[in-house]
Amino acid sequence: MLKTSAKQIKRDRLLDQGVQMLMDQGYHGTGLKEILDIVGIPKGSFYNYFASKEVFAAEAISHYIEPFLIRLEGHLQNPELDGLTALKRYYAELICEVERIGYKGGCLMGNLMGEVGDTSEICRRSLKSAIERYRNLQKTALLRAQNEGTVTKNLDADIMSNLLVDHWQGALLRMKIEQSVHPLQQFVETFLEDYFLKK
Repeated sequence: MLKTSAKQIKRDRLLDQGVQMLMDQGYHGTGLKEILDIVGIPKGSFYNYFASKEVFAAEAISHYIEPFLIRLEGHLQNPELDGLTALKRYYAELICEVERIGYKGGCLMGNLMGEVGDTSEICRRSLKSAIERYRNLQKTALLRAQNEGTVTKNLDADIMSNLLVDHWQGALLRMKIEQSVHPLQQFVETFLEDYFLKK
């Protein structure tokens, strides 16, 4: 039991470091030796945790999205927040964080979609799964908001959740080149404070 627990801790440390380096350097710019050296795990031990670099990247994607899902779920479970306010609170927190860290990184999923989304089938499946989980949770918030009467029923919740995911990714890319949170704020103002509202 202790041995399994220790292995899981090391595995999580590899994933934590991998997420950071994949964000900073991309898939092709990230070397396994560099990750292993930082975490303090011998190179030969890597394959005790992951079958390949591709598998590692795919699992890093799943590891990366989990805190975002947990955070949004936390807002949705807050009895003091309606569905629309939960979404707005969630995005407001993300905007504050990217501003605090100086517009770095963007989104690991968006970065890897552009880099390996059509060249690695393993990563493509992992990205697709992560995006679907993220989208579905936002769809849950939008369905609640529709039932609460704050979001229009003239638009399908599937379409609206896809718009949120797709436009947020685009706003993050613009944020990086503009070095400003304005594209992210415009995203919120356009969708969550205007387009989706019940008129």
